[in-house]
Amino acid sequence: MTVNQHAYDESQIQVLEGLEAVRKRPGMYIGSTSVRGLHHLVWEVVDNSIDEALAGHCDTIKVIVHKDNSVTVIDNGRGIPVGEHPKMKRPTLEVVLTVLHAGGKFGGEGYKVSGGLHGVGVSVVNALSEVLTAEVKRDGHIYKQEFRRGEPQYDVKVLGETDETGTTITFKPDPDIFTETTEYDYDILQSRIRELAFLNKGIAIELVDERTDVSNSFKYEGGIVSFVEYLNRTKQAVHEPPIYIEGNKDHIQVEIALQYNDSYTENIYSFANNINTHEGGTHESGFKSALTRILNDYARKSNSIKDNDSNLTGDDVREGLTAIISVKIPEPQFEGQTKTKLGNSEVRGLVESLFADKFEEFLNENPAIAKKIVEKGVQAARAREAARKARELTRRKSALEVSSLPGKLADCSSRDASISEVYIVEGDSAGGSAKQGRDRHFQAILPLRGKILNVEKARLDKILSNAEIRAIITALGTGIGDDFDISKARYHKVIIMTDADVDGAHIRTLLLTFFYRYMRKIIESGYVYIAQPPLFKIERNKTVRYAYNEKQRDAILQEFGEGVKANVQRYKGLGEMNPEQLWETTMDPDSRTLLQVSIQDAIEADAIFDTLMGDDVEPRRDFIQQHAKYVKNLDV
Repeated sequence: MTVNQHAYDESQIQVLEGLEAVRKRPGMYIGSTSVRGLHHLVWEVVDNSIDEALAGHCDTIKVIVHKDNSVTVIDNGRGIPVGEHPKMKRPTLEVVLTVLHAGGKFGGEGYKVSGGLHGVGVSVVNALSEVLTAEVKRDGHIYKQEFRRGEPQYDVKVLGETDETGTTITFKPDPDIFTETTEYDYDILQSRIRELAFLNKGIAIELVDERTDVSNSFKYEGGIVSFVEYLNRTKQAVHEPPIYIEGNKDHIQVEIALQYNDSYTENIYSFANNINTHEGGTHESGFKSALTRILNDYARKSNSIKDNDSNLTGDDVREGLTAIISVKIPEPQFEGQTKTKLGNSEVRGLVESLFADKFEEFLNENPAIAKKIVEKGVQAARAREAARKARELTRRKSALEVSSLPGKLADCSSRDASISEVYIVEGDSAGGSAKQGRDRHFQAILPLRGKILNVEKARLDKILSNAEIRAIITALGTGIGDDFDISKARYHKVIIMTDADVDGAHIRTLLLTFFYRYMRKIIESGYVYIAQPPLFKIERNKTVRYAYNEKQRDAILQEFGEGVKANVQRYKGLGEMNPEQLWETTMDPDSRTLLQVSIQDAIEADAIFDTLMGDDVEPRRDFIQQHAKYVKNLDV
């Protein structure tokens, strides 16, 4: 055996000094260098201002997106200290902006509670910015320092005098790091800023976009009560106003707001130190167990549940519930795949006992509201039993037992879910073309007859009695509701393929509503796609080209040039394509275009599905009027 002496020795051990490490491995510090990481820069700076607000020193924050996609965050807090740092012997402002994990959050004295998921500090923003300028007002003076890619350009200098306090940070993301895009999305900024205003009552946050001259201000004196009202704005509330419960113990602050509505789905959003804990955690489980226990106790005491009846389940008592759980903790422990699950064990018991005591008190003092809430749970329990019977019809005994698959499914021969895909196709004629044109090894076809049920307006028992939905559930193999198990998915690509007209769009929306409400995990896992069939077939002599929009069609026609006239056919539906054309344009992995469905913002997604698919006509009309100008092609 020969040993290469030069393969691994002391010289191979790299010590990355300070911000150099951040520039070398940005994903370790901000999650990614995609759109999400780009926006994370803003959150790191805004979180510093929110921390000042939580400490009682700031009530106004302003975020400005400039025309060149640089961002300014202004607050009226105390201002970052500028005097010499006792240990580093450099101005503290410079230390905060150039040293990782330098700040008032780590010793426990500066801030009792601080926000931010990664908590990496503004120094990371500095490292990943082409230019960053800090301006501080404190101690009667205005101070300024500028940095380029993390390097100070000059010592802290005094610009003048002032009787104000606060910090202004302006930064421009470095295009060498954010190669995908450096363009900020107003909607992403707005939804998070609105969320922060809800979670921190009384704080005014203004968002200004100089690129489009759009601005919005957010300030909610009602805090998370206003948040619940906002989430329920498109639904019919069962009781007014939302129930609000708060308390403090062992330096942990707990706030809970909840309100029932007439829908059949639950919407619970939990937060720890202003971070949306998508994966839940100890605060959420404490709330859920207390809610179930107290409602069962009340239901039995009030004879809504008889002695021989079984208890209401968690799903029963959460049907139609909108709730916000917000905790502020000195030392949060985040776990889970995306570090958005709260792990502090002490929080569960604290939330459970605090909520149980105050919720029980509320029910006893408000018997009319209590009766409505309990009755909703009892009705949900009856429907659950009916759904259980209907669900038996969607269960498959084993992954290999083809007999239990729906008859209309043309399955693929592969049993490897990671390469298998199923096309959910509108109509029998398109289904026939797709079956003939597909690659049978890994592509399955499930044709649907007509429109599936709008699940936004139905309970699970009714949904499961719908033949088309049952076929989808059975084909996917994951089960539904309590039985849902993503690991049992038979396909890792679920592709919705509908016509490019109004009916096709409606079917697509119905399917997405079903997946979002009852199989959200398959969207979150990145399994759901939308096929992009072409709109035009352009033929000249024997050359055939396809265009997916008017712009492509015009470009192809221009390419063909004058002379022999090209024949342009507009496809009204998938059924007009023969199997070869359908394969070539929409199903061949080498040439097709698929749109992956993702949930950027669950709160916004929930509101859109409510608006488009719910009972209330007025918000839907407003939505259509507001967005009609964006519709390019309308086939009616």
